[in-house]
Order: sequence, then structure tokens, then C-alpha cells
Amino acid sequence: MANKKLYRILKKVKREQFAARALSDDALGRKTEEFRGRIAEGASTNSLLPEAFAVACEADRRILGKEPYDCQILGGIALHYGYLAEMNTGEGKTLTATLPLYLNALTGKSTMLVTANDYLADRDAEELRPVYEFLGMSVRSGVSRDQEKDMHNDEKRQIYQADIVYTTHSLLGFDYLLNNLVSSAEDRFMREFYYVIIDEADMVLMDAATMPLVISGVPRVQSNLYAMADFFVTTLEPERDYIEEEHAVWLTDEGVAYAERYFRIEKFYAAENFELNRHVTLALKAHITMERDKDYVVTEKGEVSLLDNGTGRLLPGMKLRGGVHQAIESKEKVKITQENRSVASITYQNLFLLFPRMSGMSGTIADAKKELYKVYKKRVAIIPPNRPLQRVDKKDLFFKNAEAQYEEAIQEVLRCHETGQPVLIVTSTIADTELASRLLIAEQVAHSVLNANNAYWEAQIIKEAGQEGTITVSTGMAGRGTDIRLGPGVKELGGLAVIGIGRMANIRLERQARGRAGRQGDPGSSQFFVSLEDDTVSAVGEKTLEKYVDRDCRISRRKLRKLINGTRKLREEQAVAQRKRSVDYDKVLKRQRTMMYEVRNRLLDGGSLEPEMVKQLAYEGVQGFLKENPHPATGDVTRYVLNNIAYNLDNRFLNIEQMKGRAVKKVLGKVLISYINTAWKNKARSFASEEELKEYIRLCSLRAIDDAWVEQVDYLQQLQYVVSGRATAQRNPVFEYHEEAYDSFLRMEKTIKREIVRNIFLGDKKYNKAGEMFVLFP
Repeated sequence: MANKKLYRILKKVKREQFAARALSDDALGRKTEEFRGRIAEGASTNSLLPEAFAVACEADRRILGKEPYDCQILGGIALHYGYLAEMNTGEGKTLTATLPLYLNALTGKSTMLVTANDYLADRDAEELRPVYEFLGMSVRSGVSRDQEKDMHNDEKRQIYQADIVYTTHSLLGFDYLLNNLVSSAEDRFMREFYYVIIDEADMVLMDAATMPLVISGVPRVQSNLYAMADFFVTTLEPERDYIEEEHAVWLTDEGVAYAERYFRIEKFYAAENFELNRHVTLALKAHITMERDKDYVVTEKGEVSLLDNGTGRLLPGMKLRGGVHQAIESKEKVKITQENRSVASITYQNLFLLFPRMSGMSGTIADAKKELYKVYKKRVAIIPPNRPLQRVDKKDLFFKNAEAQYEEAIQEVLRCHETGQPVLIVTSTIADTELASRLLIAEQVAHSVLNANNAYWEAQIIKEAGQEGTITVSTGMAGRGTDIRLGPGVKELGGLAVIGIGRMANIRLERQARGRAGRQGDPGSSQFFVSLEDDTVSAVGEKTLEKYVDRDCRISRRKLRKLINGTRKLREEQAVAQRKRSVDYDKVLKRQRTMMYEVRNRLLDGGSLEPEMVKQLAYEGVQGFLKENPHPATGDVTRYVLNNIAYNLDNRFLNIEQMKGRAVKKVLGKVLISYINTAWKNKARSFASEEELKEYIRLCSLRAIDDAWVEQVDYLQQLQYVVSGRATAQRNPVFEYHEEAYDSFLRMEKTIKREIVRNIFLGDKKYNKAGEMFVLFP
């Protein structure tokens, strides 16, 4: 429950509300200026909370006609203090958020609310705009009204400069990555992160946590290994050659030995076999862990289209990363599309950990409080409802097979419908909604079907789900964030009846579905109909299920319930383990990304290498060359000079063949360093001023860092798939990933130094019509 400290602060807010109520509209609006002045003089947001919350509450009352209840104020206090607040569905989380958003925006720092979809972000920004503007604050939605048109950086800058921003988690994540790919400081459009409220926080921080946001760039050279690896995988024997566990698959020792014989190589995991190893791992994943019509479909056009695991809907245009998509295409014998490089990547976990102040709210977050504290160091505050819950949650009904399950569920729907009671049927997937719809059509019953395809359209339909005689069939995610208000006379009929068909992936999703009924103390009911043929139950194994589903084998109700509920617990444990692996893998990229972005930002803000440091890097390059080539031929030296220092040679390189003895390395080193000094003087002489030279060095350094970092991000994305195939008893994939990622970082450092020197010495400065310098890189 919410702790005593939050209740003490609530009492202070209630006292301040009397003073705010007595203010005129002008005086109330001017309080914002007063608060900002006090913060500028050193006051903290904590000390201002009672007064600021009282002002925001009064503004909500005057402008919207909605005065926040005590439970909403309590939720707002929890959000300000960084809690993850659990508030029941229908308790008014949208209004609750206005209080901490207003308070934190007084600091003049970045203040945001991120929500589940475009519709909610746009709706909330527009609905609450009059309140914020009354209080002298600007508010913007990060959602573009024209979905076909990309926003320019200037438009995005206007959005993120607003006092308060409403956006979606995916838009925010991609904007963060794009903001760190700009080529000049003037192109940056985001402010430094400060305070964020995450709506539907359990979905964002947990369910979507393991799916990274990836920006793709230049296409890779198309590989011809997909078909070869695909055929190889079809020759493997389960258990003997590979093992599948927790949605992962890897070769056994026998499988590795077979691969080495098949491809005629000595060491399957050797560095020189990295690409072959990667393609075999991808083919294994495509064949063993990716199931057609469950994880993806093949369209009539012969294209592989992904299915959303949460809603079962198509995800047009989206592709699996790291070559998995191309491996599936090879498996299905359709045209293999181009595999793009990963240019930038971040998970939601690490995105929101970038905020110094982060909080969230959801109707179903307390069930995961231990994991949330472990990963995000965030505590959960359970906010009591404004009115006692009247909903009746009936016991689950268990069935051996789907036929009996659906038959009984539809009969229950018809029984409710005969009385006029509205019914919301909730399923896990699109396929299940379509099956329920066909059964209702057979009974000649009118109904609406929502499949999470269009958030704007679905929100309008879900609003009407509480009207007398209405039947709505929906996936769990459809219309999320939109309240279902009961129509006239529906309370007397028992309120909204939620009928759940199928065991959902976790208890939070089921609580979310049940929470659609019984809003704000309204009557309502919920009941789930589950069977051994639900997708969630498949973890128990096909052999066990066949024994009970397809045969006349008797099973007691107690064992049936234990079997079904036990498999969901297993699934939830697997999901926790998967999220932990994601965190472990991403720690490496997070550290490297932080370091690289800091260096990059210093360069964007005008920082540059000193000329002496440039020469020192060139000298280090010479030492590296001589270390790799202790007895270089004339051609080796010529190539090194032409590729790294200058496009012409002078007389000092004529007698390289005559250099003999132990001192040759030392003498050649002096010759190369002498030539570097000459080339540097010539290069420096071509600039009109020292400032112009520094700008040239800055541009060359920035290009070298960007090129190397793109290669590193792409390599680490590929590496995750490669090491996942090493999960044998003898090899720890996470440890190996960390080790190889560190080695690749050291290689990247060397590459950056070499490319900085190469860009500076071989680059050619030019000027555009505006007189601005740009560089033609080698």
C-alpha cells in the first residue's frame, strides 16, 4: 500500500487547496511564475509540492470541470517521488499525471509522459492542453498527425522544447537514437532527459523490455550462406545434434563435430568461421523456434510478415534483426530480402534508465514488484480506489479441449446477452477473436471485433462496450487506455461482464482484462474459460497434452487446474529469465554507447583534437605497421604511405630495398615519421587559420568515430545470435559475449585512431556556397 509519508503529504495538499480555491483566475495562473522564481532561488520541487499540486488541482477543476480525488492526488505524489503506482483501471490516471507533470515542468527541464500508442498520446495532450496553457505552460504531442510524413529536426525541436511532452515509448526511443546520429550540434533536437512518467509501465518496462529499438542503415553485402545453412539444418537430428530450451536452440558437441565435417572446417567457433557460425545459428532459430502462423505468416505476395506476440496482429514493414528474418525467408523458400546494418540500438530498459527521475503507472504492476526493483530499483505503491471495488471475479473454468471450452464460453455470453447485459470477450490472439466471432455469427448475434489494428478507431468502439445489449470481441491489448462507461440501465443488469477465453501469458494480462469491468465502483463480473489447448499451456509438452486432449484418458478437475496453472508459472519464469538475459547482454552495449556518445557530443559541441595529438596518433600508426610487418617490402611501405599519409611519395623512399640489418625497422620508422612531419606541415599550411584547421580535424574525427561505431553496433547485434548458439554446459554465452564484445571494443579503438589519421591526412577540404567547410573523405 502507499506508505504513511505519501498520506502526510496528501494532508498538506488538501490544506493548500483552500488557499488555491480563493484565488482569481489571473492570480491562479500567475502562481506558475512565482513557483519558477522560487526554484531559481534554490527551492526544491519537494518543498513546492503541496502548493503546486493544489494549484494544478484547482486548474483541473476550473478548466476541465474535474477535481482530482484524494486517490488521484495520492497517485500524483507517488509519481513525483519516483514510485511505480498501481491504480485500478478507470481511476483516472490521465488526470493524476497532470499534477507531477506540472510540478516537474516548473524546473524548466525536460518533462514527459510516454504512453502505449499514438492515439493516447495525442488524445491526452489535446484534452489537457487548456489546463497547462491556463497555467502558462506549453504542451506538445510527439505524434505526427500525418503518418506518411517524417518530421524534420526543426519540428521535433519545437516538440521537445515544450514544457510538457506527451509521446509514445517507441517514438521517444527512436528520436533518442536519431538525436545521437546527427552530424552537427545545430541538428540536435532533444533536451537532456530529466523527468518521465511511463503509462502502462508494466507493458513498457517488462513485456516490451527485451525487444530493442534498432535503426538500420546501409545494407549489408548480401550473403550466399543462408541457403547453405538452411539445408544443413534440415539434416540435423533433434537431441543428438541440437537442443531446444526456453525458446533458444544450440548445437550439441556431436552437432558441432558434424558441422565441422559437413563444411570441411577445423574449428566451428574459430574467428574465421564467424559468418558461417552466425548463419547456422540463424537457420536453427528459424526452423526450431520460429513457427509459421504463430510467429509469422507468408503473405499471398510471398513475403514473410511478423505477428505481434501480444495481440496476434500483423506487423507490416517490421523485420527481425540480425539476419533472422532472412533465415526465415530461406526456410520458407521465398525471395530473401536485403539485410541491413544496425546503425544504432537501445532497449527500453536502458532508455528509461537514462532519466534521472523516472516513474510509472499501471493497473497491474504490483505482481512484478520484485523484478521491477531488481532491474530498475523502483518500488511499487498501490493506490487505493476512490470507491470500493464491486466487481465479482468468478472462479476460472477448466476444460480438456478447446471445443468444450469455446462451447461453454459462448453459452455464457448468450446467457448474459439474453438479459441485455453487455459482454466483453477477451482473447490472447487474433485467431481466437476470429473463432469467437464465427461462433457468434453462427448464433446470429451482432457483435464488434477489435484486433488492435487501429488505436484511434478501436478507442471509439471500446467506449461503447458498456451499452445495453452490446457484445465486443477483443484481443487483450485492443482499446487499452480507454475507459468503458456503463450505459443507462446497465448497472441494474449487473454491469459489464468480461468473458476471458484462454489462459493468458501472465497474471498481469488477466488482471488487465478483468479490470475492464467494475470501473469506479460500478458493478461487473469476470470469468476465464481455459483449456489444455491454450497456447500458454503448450510448455508442458506435446506428449503430455496428447494423452489428455486427444484420448479418452480421464483427468480430475484438480489435476487439470494444476496442470494449466503450472504451465503458466513456468512460462512466467522463462519470461523473467529472458528479460534478465537481455539486461546482461545490453550492459555491454550500454557502457560502450555511453562512452561513444559522450565523445561524440564533445566533438559536436566544438571540441577537437590538438594538432600534436594528431601527429602522435600518426606515429602510433607507424609503430603498429612495423610491428605487423617486421620485414616490409617496398610495396608494403608504398601502400601504407599512399593509404594513410599522402597520395604521393618523395625521394626518401627510393632506397628501401637497400636497407638491411637489424636497424632496418628503426631506420624505416624514422623515414616514415619524417615524412609524416612533412605531410602535416603541408596540410596545416593549406588552412587560413588555426580555427579552420581545428574545425577540419573535428569533422575528420567525427567521421572516423561514426563509421567505427556503426560497425561495432552491427557486430554486437550479430554476436548475440552467434553466442546464443554456444549455450552448452561447457560454454556460458553471456560470459563469452562480454569477453568478445570487449575485444571488439579494443579493435574499434585502434580502427578509430587509424581512420582519424587517414581522414585528416588524405581528406580534401571544400566550401559550399554559404562559405561553410565540408570534407571529401578518402
